[in-house]
Amino acid sequence: MPISERQTARETDYQAQIQQNIEILKRDLPPLFERDISYDIYTKDICFTDPINTFHGKFSYRIVYWSLRFHAQLFFTKIALDLHDVSQTEQDKIEANWTVRGSLRLPWKTHIFFKGNSSYYLNEHGLIYKHVDTWDRQPTEVLKQFLPEAIKRFNETL
Repeated sequence: MPISERQTARETDYQAQIQQNIEILKRDLPPLFERDISYDIYTKDICFTDPINTFHGKFSYRIVYWSLRFHAQLFFTKIALDLHDVSQTEQDKIEANWTVRGSLRLPWKTHIFFKGNSSYYLNEHGLIYKHVDTWDRQPTEVLKQFLPEAIKRFNETL
């Protein structure tokens, strides 16, 4: 097979893998607080970073998702990830925009709400080797949503 045909075949395979990644992300992300995701689209040395943590390796990545499900069931009566968009934004990058909203298991009625973006970086085979989450506010601002309004108002006066 001539070099140009091999190159075209590789590019076709790469784009097919990216489309598969996008479809899997669209399927996996909305119910991530309820069921596990597919790990076939990630490299074994995946790096995950969010505003609080950084983890390396597929085993650690699995623990991140297990922890999300565990804590969602433990601390929330309702929690959801609303997926707004998943698309290829660069040759080697997929982005997902989402919102997390939920109701905490606390005596006072408190809710959590924040928007975020997941950037997935792709290797030469189209597999995800890096996942970076960003949020629309600092982690402390997200955590302040857990406090009752009276405590929030008191803290604002200090």
